Amino acid sequence: MIRFLTAGESHGPAEVAILEGIPAGLSLVHHDIQKELEKRKSGAGRGGRGKIESDTVKILSGVRNGKTLGSPIALLVDNMDHDNWNEKMSIEPLTSEGVKLKHLTNPRPGHADLAGVIKYHFDDVRSVLERASARETVMRVAVGAICKKLLAEFKMLIASHTVQIGKVILEAEERDFHKIVSVDQTDPDIRCIEMNTSKRMKQAIIDATMSKDTLGGVIEVIASRVPAGLGSYVHYDRKLDGLIAGALMSIPSVKAVEIGTGVANASDLGSDVHDEIISDGHNIRRKTNRAGGLEGGVTNGENVVVRVYHKPLSSLGSPLNTIDLKTKKAAKALLERSDICVIPRAGVISEAMLSFVLANSFLEKFGGDSMAEINGNYLSYLGNLRNL
Repeated sequence: MIRFLTAGESHGPAEVAILEGIPAGLSLVHHDIQKELEKRKSGAGRGGRGKIESDTVKILSGVRNGKTLGSPIALLVDNMDHDNWNEKMSIEPLTSEGVKLKHLTNPRPGHADLAGVIKYHFDDVRSVLERASARETVMRVAVGAICKKLLAEFKMLIASHTVQIGKVILEAEERDFHKIVSVDQTDPDIRCIEMNTSKRMKQAIIDATMSKDTLGGVIEVIASRVPAGLGSYVHYDRKLDGLIAGALMSIPSVKAVEIGTGVANASDLGSDVHDEIISDGHNIRRKTNRAGGLEGGVTNGENVVVRVYHKPLSSLGSPLNTIDLKTKKAAKALLERSDICVIPRAGVISEAMLSFVLANSFLEKFGGDSMAEINGNYLSYLGNLRNL
């Protein structure tokens, strides 16, 4: 099985990650990771930070001659903006005469600011917001790119698209997976599969920018060709739907996760919800996929379909009311540089986290120390499935 850790502050020297447990023999080159990071950078509603950062990843260990070694993979992305924040983010105590940093004491509603200063007994909100920043997700995307490459070796593909920004909602019910896969070429600004809806979404972002506000929305992630049998119904902490929801909920600004048509299912009759089982004489399938590819915490062979709901970002151009933690008097919330809408870039982050969870579950079931060993285990399993 695999695990990863990230480290780094938003305006610190760099963001880093260590990914452990990737088997030996996986083909991996710089471009496999960099192309995912480029997707994270692009899109409408981007703030000024995107113009500064190159997000160029460096592979420091765990890969030799284009193949993974089975040892921990260390990744690094330099923060180009750090040069402008040397004093504010100094690791060593400031000793220069006359240097006095202003403490931020007016926390933003909707951010980790207030909860963080209470938990860690800080007197400066910056000590919280630097790590709570979504800048950390650059390393999740880098890690997810490796997991996505592993899954692709076994024919599994993961893609995402935008289904809602603000009050503008994609009405199309049919999801052409090939169209979703190509959305980064057809609509890189919004990543919506229907162009008229995309135009309305883009206008909503422009309107929010003009009013100095922010917008949330919903993205949908689909994993195709996921084999039946990943996860477990035996214990709560091994149920794959719970692991997926937990991983996606950990993404900054996410407040809800839906698997399949879970929200609509809650108001329908069981006869209208459950996916009937059919066979074509060779394969056992479902007539529909309202369960989103998961039943009882286990994949059932259908596409895994997840929707991720993001709240509007908490850094507003017209700040909300708060209090000054030092004086306890009413104040305006601090104003940090931020995106207007993260949704056009949120999909690649959710793809990364879903890739990690699926890769971990896949290795739990078919694991070995090398790609050759895992491939043998997987082919044996598929052979057994054909005998059902």
